[in-house]
Amino acid sequence: MSTPVPDLTERLAPALRTITADEIERVRTALDEAGLLGADTHVAYLGLAEPDKRPLIAGGPVDAATRRIRVMLVDMGTAVSQDVIVVPATGTVVSVHDLDPVTDGQAPVVLLEFSLVEELVHQDARWLAAMAKRGLTDVSTLRVNPLSAGVLSTDEAGRRLQRCFTFLQKTPDDLGWAHPVDGVTVIVDVANREVLEVHDYVEFPVPEEDGNFHLPSWVNETPRAGMKPIQITQPEGPSFTIDEDGVLDWLGWRVQVGFDQREGLVLHNIGIRDPATGAQRPVLYRASIAEMMVPYGDPAPQRWFQNFFDCGEYLLGGFANSLELGCDCVGDITYLDAVMAGNDGHARIVPQAICIHEEDAGILWKHSDNWNGSSDSRRNRRLVISFFVTVGNYDYGFYWYFSLDGSIRLEVKATGVVFTSAYPAPGYPFASELAPGLGAPYHQHLFSARLDTMIDGPDNAVDELEAALVPRGPGNPTGTGFTQTVTRLATEKDARRMADNARGRVWHIVNPTVDNRLGNPVGWVLAPEGQPALLADTDSDINKRATYATKHLWVTAYDPDENYPAGDFVNMHPGGSGLPEWVEQDRPIDGADIVLWHTFGLTHFPRLEDWPIMPVDTAGFTLKPHNFFGRNPTLDIPETTSDHCAPGHDHHQEHPHQNGGHA
Repeated sequence: MSTPVPDLTERLAPALRTITADEIERVRTALDEAGLLGADTHVAYLGLAEPDKRPLIAGGPVDAATRRIRVMLVDMGTAVSQDVIVVPATGTVVSVHDLDPVTDGQAPVVLLEFSLVEELVHQDARWLAAMAKRGLTDVSTLRVNPLSAGVLSTDEAGRRLQRCFTFLQKTPDDLGWAHPVDGVTVIVDVANREVLEVHDYVEFPVPEEDGNFHLPSWVNETPRAGMKPIQITQPEGPSFTIDEDGVLDWLGWRVQVGFDQREGLVLHNIGIRDPATGAQRPVLYRASIAEMMVPYGDPAPQRWFQNFFDCGEYLLGGFANSLELGCDCVGDITYLDAVMAGNDGHARIVPQAICIHEEDAGILWKHSDNWNGSSDSRRNRRLVISFFVTVGNYDYGFYWYFSLDGSIRLEVKATGVVFTSAYPAPGYPFASELAPGLGAPYHQHLFSARLDTMIDGPDNAVDELEAALVPRGPGNPTGTGFTQTVTRLATEKDARRMADNARGRVWHIVNPTVDNRLGNPVGWVLAPEGQPALLADTDSDINKRATYATKHLWVTAYDPDENYPAGDFVNMHPGGSGLPEWVEQDRPIDGADIVLWHTFGLTHFPRLEDWPIMPVDTAGFTLKPHNFFGRNPTLDIPETTSDHCAPGHDHHQEHPHQNGGHA
């Protein structure tokens, strides 16, 4: 058996740090000099093309000067998309690939498309007639909502399209989502600046009731009385440090914090110190949300296509909010800016986009012993690394929690305004009614976490663990016995798995080459929430484009070119790319360098309480050490000393009922 690999963070940090404004400007200059930035060219995406990790882990040279940047370009005059690799240190354009828009898909949506669509639609006679039929003649009050087009019909192939809905915004301060002009869908070719079609499927009354929660004059409730302030202070400052490469150290944890325009937060070289040996032990080489998709379940002809890939089509990280102390984050906060490229290719900085702080997390462990009279407890705390985005109507917070006991939790907080429609009739089976005549289609929020594992090294495997009844018999004469089954996932096709909460199914990521002190492989458990996967027919268009969302778990052999579960170019892609394509190779994953892809999310049947603004709903998953440490790794946590503890507390005092007990 081999020993755990040493901590790689310090050595690899310069090669994996977030792109800088200087690198972005160097890349833009290289693109310009290579003749790739025409008058209509937009930079849709610019981010770090990470080096193959295998030679780096093996001890090969780490040359930060050869960092490569990937750029996705789109010419909004011709709809031609290009995939480009540039070395900013030398100003060298390494490769240029022209995409076939029919088979490869297209570069992500750029900001011009949002403004251009409304301008074009407002001038279209067919749309104006559809609005006039509904008594809507003041064009200045009509907002045209551009939406990714989904799967294309034959006569649309190769075009760069947006499909559009209309909303009435009575005044500049009005919440337009309260007044959908449902039944009309407009198709716009944004490259040719042409409104192709206006479909007036059905005429519904425009809901009249306002939803202006953001206006003090609108809320008729008096402010809730009796709310006293809660103040969180850390007079000695936080318990973490962070360096210029984003390497963060916190109470045994080490993680490199980065940011990407597509994925948002990207965490590298996550490791934890073993209190028994003092060694820094690796857990994850890389962790991110590689895709999120919102499929809507209303099959009406005006909205069947409504399925949005917020990472692949819209570049989720590019919509990061600037966070505010005391509102978005509370406590002793360290903020990091997000650096990315604008559509003009110049650096764009979102100040205070990443929030890092620690917070109390309740009891870590506690016991009052009835035999020896001891009473001990320790409080838990967790490190929080988070950011928030606004993508259209929805707002999402992404929170990575690192706890003292070694657990890692990713929690997504969904809030904002639900996407609205008309409510056709009582009992409509595909939407909820939120206000008179106002509907909200049933929908899902399905995320894909890409977890490049490195449990004490790159040679990992996955066991599926689940509870199992033991049949009554000689080995279980009373019928009260139950056990846990262990099934090793051998190949990529074997590892297309579904969660099963009735069996307590979890996935145990182990390193078969490193034993714990009892001689068993070290490991961590991925515990899923087990909510529904994609609720769409297997032959549906969205199933083909978002096949990743049909399984809760996929495991693939590491390949540096396999980064996004629905493929690199999701916009206008016909489907079949990404995970379903990769796993057809059926590569071995037992004792290999592997990547886990975990689908999780929300299935949302909107309720009255979700309107006009939705209280936070959450989804996520947990990773926990499972036979990784030799014992509880928090026995070194000191007792809490606080003014809030009872004076004169004696943790070895006598306790009643010292005659044993049960849990």
